[in-house]
Amino acid sequence: QVQLVESGGGLVQTGGSLRLSCAASGRTFSSYNMGWFRQAPGKEREFIVAINRSGDTTYLANSVKGRFTISRDNAKNTLYLQMNSLKPEDTAVYYCAATSRLILISTTVDYWGQGTQVTVSS
Repeated sequence: QVQLVESGGGLVQTGGSLRLSCAASGRTFSSYNMGWFRQAPGKEREFIVAINRSGDTTYLANSVKGRFTISRDNAKNTLYLQMNSLKPEDTAVYYCAATSRLILISTTVDYWGQGTQVTVSS
Protein backbone atom coordinates (compact mmCIF):
# COMPACT_ATOMS: atom_id res chain seq x y z
CA GLN A 1 0.00 0.00 0.00
CA VAL A 2 1.24 3.47 -0.92
CA GLN A 3 -0.27 6.72 0.26
CA LEU A 4 0.35 9.87 -1.74
CA VAL A 5 -0.10 13.37 -0.34
CA GLU A 6 0.22 16.42 -2.58
CA SER A 7 1.07 19.93 -1.47
CA GLY A 8 2.12 23.23 -2.97
CA GLY A 9 -0.98 24.25 -4.86
CA GLY A 10 -2.42 27.73 -4.70
CA LEU A 11 -3.31 30.89 -6.57
CA VAL A 12 -0.80 32.42 -8.95
CA GLN A 13 -0.90 35.05 -11.68
CA THR A 14 -0.39 34.30 -15.34
CA GLY A 15 3.29 33.80 -16.03
CA GLY A 16 4.02 32.78 -12.47
CA SER A 17 5.45 29.58 -11.05
CA LEU A 18 4.49 26.93 -8.54
CA ARG A 19 6.17 23.81 -7.28
CA LEU A 20 4.03 20.87 -6.31
CA SER A 21 5.26 18.08 -4.07
CA CYS A 22 3.92 14.59 -3.56
CA ALA A 23 5.06 12.75 -0.45
CA ALA A 24 4.77 8.97 -0.58
CA SER A 25 4.50 6.66 2.37
CA GLY A 26 6.08 3.27 2.52
CA ARG A 27 9.48 1.99 1.51
CA THR A 28 8.67 1.07 -2.09
CA PHE A 29 8.47 4.52 -3.68
CA SER A 30 11.42 3.79 -5.95
CA SER A 31 9.68 0.75 -7.41
CA TYR A 32 6.91 2.85 -8.99
CA ASN A 33 6.80 4.91 -12.12
CA MET A 34 5.24 8.20 -11.09
CA GLY A 35 3.42 11.06 -12.68
CA TRP A 36 0.96 13.91 -12.51
CA PHE A 37 -2.53 14.26 -13.90
CA ARG A 38 -4.87 17.21 -13.75
CA GLN A 39 -8.60 17.76 -13.95
CA ALA A 40 -10.21 21.06 -14.82
CA PRO A 41 -13.86 21.79 -13.98
CA GLY A 42 -16.17 19.97 -16.36
CA LYS A 43 -13.32 18.11 -18.05
CA GLU A 44 -11.88 14.65 -17.84
CA ARG A 45 -8.73 13.95 -15.88
CA GLU A 46 -5.75 14.23 -18.21
CA PHE A 47 -2.20 12.94 -18.07
CA ILE A 48 0.47 15.64 -18.12
CA VAL A 49 3.84 14.22 -17.09
CA ALA A 50 5.58 11.02 -15.99
CA ILE A 51 8.95 9.91 -14.66
CA ASN A 52 10.46 6.46 -14.46
CA ARG A 53 11.58 4.66 -11.32
CA SER A 54 15.17 5.87 -11.39
CA GLY A 55 14.26 9.40 -12.43
CA ASP A 56 16.37 9.49 -15.57
CA THR A 57 13.53 9.39 -18.09
CA THR A 58 10.57 11.73 -18.29
CA TYR A 59 7.63 12.18 -20.63
CA LEU A 60 5.56 15.32 -20.94
CA ALA A 61 2.29 16.07 -22.68
CA ASN A 62 2.57 18.65 -25.44
CA SER A 63 0.46 21.10 -23.45
CA VAL A 64 3.14 21.47 -20.78
CA LYS A 65 6.40 20.84 -22.67
CA GLY A 66 8.95 23.55 -22.08
CA ARG A 67 7.07 24.85 -19.04
CA PHE A 68 6.74 21.96 -16.57
CA THR A 69 9.47 19.75 -15.14
CA ILE A 70 9.02 16.54 -13.18
CA SER A 71 11.61 15.16 -10.79
CA ARG A 72 11.83 12.76 -7.90
CA ASP A 73 13.96 12.16 -4.85
CA ASN A 74 13.81 8.47 -4.00
CA ALA A 75 15.74 9.01 -0.78
CA LYS A 76 13.00 11.36 0.40
CA ASN A 77 10.10 9.42 -1.15
CA THR A 78 9.00 12.61 -2.86
CA LEU A 79 7.85 13.55 -6.33
CA TYR A 80 7.97 17.13 -7.61
CA LEU A 81 6.34 19.15 -10.35
CA GLN A 82 7.90 22.50 -11.18
CA MET A 83 5.45 24.61 -13.14
CA ASN A 84 6.65 27.75 -14.89
CA SER A 85 5.01 30.24 -17.25
CA LEU A 86 1.62 29.27 -15.93
CA LYS A 87 -1.48 30.05 -17.98
CA PRO A 88 -5.15 30.32 -16.99
CA GLU A 89 -5.79 27.06 -18.85
CA ASP A 90 -3.48 25.31 -16.37
CA THR A 91 -6.12 25.87 -13.68
CA ALA A 92 -7.12 22.45 -12.37
CA VAL A 93 -6.84 20.01 -9.52
CA TYR A 94 -3.47 18.29 -9.83
CA TYR A 95 -3.13 14.65 -8.83
CA CYS A 96 -0.03 12.63 -8.09
CA ALA A 97 -0.15 9.04 -9.37
CA ALA A 98 1.86 5.85 -9.04
CA THR A 99 1.93 2.80 -11.26
CA SER A 100 3.77 -0.51 -11.06
CA ARG A 101 3.29 -0.92 -14.80
CA LEU A 102 5.51 0.29 -17.60
CA ILE A 103 3.07 2.87 -18.94
CA LEU A 104 1.35 5.55 -16.86
CA ILE A 105 -2.17 6.27 -18.03
CA SER A 106 -5.30 6.73 -15.98
CA THR A 107 -6.27 3.06 -16.27
CA THR A 108 -2.89 1.79 -15.08
CA VAL A 109 -2.67 3.94 -11.95
CA ASP A 110 -2.34 1.89 -8.79
CA TYR A 111 -2.48 4.79 -6.35
CA TRP A 112 -3.80 8.37 -6.51
CA GLY A 113 -3.20 11.32 -4.26
CA GLN A 114 -6.09 13.40 -3.02
CA GLY A 115 -5.28 16.32 -5.31
CA THR A 116 -4.19 19.92 -4.87
CA GLN A 117 -5.85 22.94 -6.46
CA VAL A 118 -3.89 25.19 -8.79
CA THR A 119 -5.57 28.39 -9.92
CA VAL A 120 -3.97 30.73 -12.44
CA SER A 121 -5.52 34.16 -12.64
CA SER A 122 -5.48 36.20 -15.83
